[in-house]
Order: sequence, then structure tokens, then C-alpha cells
Amino acid sequence: MTLQDRYRTLARIGGNLASSLTWLPPLVARITLGVVFVQTGWGKLNHMSVAVENFRKWGIPAPEVQAPFSSTCELVFGALLLIGFWTRFAAIPLIIVMLVAMKVTAFDPQQAANEGTLSYLFGLTEYLYVVILLWLAIYGPGPVSVDRMVSHKTGSPS
Repeated sequence: MTLQDRYRTLARIGGNLASSLTWLPPLVARITLGVVFVQTGWGKLNHMSVAVENFRKWGIPAPEVQAPFSSTCELVFGALLLIGFWTRFAAIPLIIVMLVAMKVTAFDPQQAANEGTLSYLFGLTEYLYVVILLWLAIYGPGPVSVDRMVSHKTGSPS
């Protein structure tokens, strides 16, 4: 067996293995972000005075309205992500929440020298959440989801 034949065999085995695991990345992404958003939303809702004060400190207008709204979005849409229900829809408000969070908290004046760099942006947790949420919004929840179960019963795409 030549080196090229061995490479083709390994590539075929790797391709078969990868294609049998296509359900895993969207499931892990949804569970990871779902748990994060449910926990942060729940935490803010249970400590609303702290959340309102933080929103006020960050200069967010109407913090008494925005803090409960944002916290509820994180909790509700995070739970939808977690179970894979209305995944594409749920990702959109969470992307907006993360973009606002990046605008008001991640761009610290003390880090002004680094803020203009792509490596700074790419290193922000909020940015990484946006990337994963964008992927879920476009590609959907994957086969292990309530969306997929509902679409199979109704015959509509997930």
C-alpha cells in the first residue's frame, strides 16, 4: 500500500467519522450558550437592583426598564436555545443583547490602545457568543432539537 493510498484511506475514515458526528456541534453550541444565558438572565432577575445599578453605571438609558428587559431576554431566549426550540428566532435578540454588551462594557477606556485591534475584538467573550449565535441563526439547531422534532411532525423545515 502506497503512502497516497494510506492517506486516502485515513481521509475516508475521517470523513465517515466526521459525517456521523454532524449532530454534535450545534447541540454543544446550543447547550453551552443556553446554560450561560439562562444563568446570567436568572442571576440578573434575582438581583435586579444590582443589574439596574450596573446598567446605570454603563450609561444605558432607562436602566429600570432595560435591565429587566435584557435579563428576561437572556433567560427566555437562552432557555429556547437550550432545548432547541425556535432556535433561529431566539438567536437574534441574544445577538442584539451581546452587541449592546460589547458596546457598553467591553470597550473599556483603559483598554483604548487595544480596542482598535482585531485580536482584541476576537478575544471578547461577547464577540464569540455573537459568532456562535450567528451560526445557529443561519444553520439552525441541528438534528437533536425540539425544532427538528416539530418540523418532522409538521413537515416544515427546521
